[in-house]
Amino acid sequence: MISFTCDYSEGAHPMILARLAETNLEQLPGYGMDHYCESAKAKIREACEAPDADVFFLVGGTQTNSTIIAAMLRDYEGVVSAETGHIGVHEAGAVEYTGHKVLTIPGHQGKIDPTELQAYLTAATTDPNYEHMVFPGMVYISFPSEYGTIYTKRELEEIRAICDRFSLPLMIDGARLGYGLTSPACDLTLPDIARLCDVFYIGGTKVGCFCGEAVVFPRGNAPKHFYTITKQHGAMLAKGRLLGIQFDTLFTDKLYFRISRHAIDMAMQLKAMLKEKGCRFFLDSPTNQQFVVLENRQLEELSKNVAFDLWDRVDPDHTAIRFATSWATPPEHIEELRRWL
Repeated sequence: MISFTCDYSEGAHPMILARLAETNLEQLPGYGMDHYCESAKAKIREACEAPDADVFFLVGGTQTNSTIIAAMLRDYEGVVSAETGHIGVHEAGAVEYTGHKVLTIPGHQGKIDPTELQAYLTAATTDPNYEHMVFPGMVYISFPSEYGTIYTKRELEEIRAICDRFSLPLMIDGARLGYGLTSPACDLTLPDIARLCDVFYIGGTKVGCFCGEAVVFPRGNAPKHFYTITKQHGAMLAKGRLLGIQFDTLFTDKLYFRISRHAIDMAMQLKAMLKEKGCRFFLDSPTNQQFVVLENRQLEELSKNVAFDLWDRVDPDHTAIRFATSWATPPEHIEELRRWL
């Protein structure tokens, strides 16, 4: 059985494993106060071209999303997201659990349309009953989106301008950030991301780490006492060194981008093979998530030898499924999948 179910099926990159083993017996301060965390923060600031950035290491994506949103919103505010956004679909209501409603607008293959965002915010803020409603307090997008699609620089600049018009912070969920930035379709850089949003995170869980995300407030604009809020939300590791060492390794010699590009290379090989096989694509994704539509009987046969993610029921006889490559996907798995299609 080979797996294309997700991009965090494997453990951690061998270089991270080696660094963890080498430093295992060092006695270090806890809660991210060690020198490895400080080194990782410095490297991330340099990579983002954001020397004043506040950087924090949190344990996972769901904790990161809910912690950031809770820290940045007032009690009566909610967060605007595409209806397909991860915070509203796959995080078990973690944001609502903190007391903040996810305010959804239509998603177009996972992306927010700037014109629709403008219309939504205008309607919300000019409604005569505005004082009786949940206020839009920030805008959340994923890069890449949950459908593997990415925003162009122009689209992101338009969303940034709208957020400025309504005095709202823009948050980017970067759980798969490396896979977006290394896509051949991407015209954004990491410094662009840092410049165009108020907070984002660099995903480690899905890009080479055992666990962990690096939260970046690019202009030193972290909410007051964010460190304490992180602990309150269960997103802080006592052995913070584990996160610092991982990100310090990822941001040495551009390892993060090199292994991200490997996943994209494997996805493009996968995409070409699926086209050769005559597969019908559910949508056109330029990143490591590829979506195809299979007849249900073919899907059942394929599942005997290949693991994948069920995505959407297209009609009574056909289902959309997702194949995800990762930093660790070997070319042999592409060829093995070819055998079973």
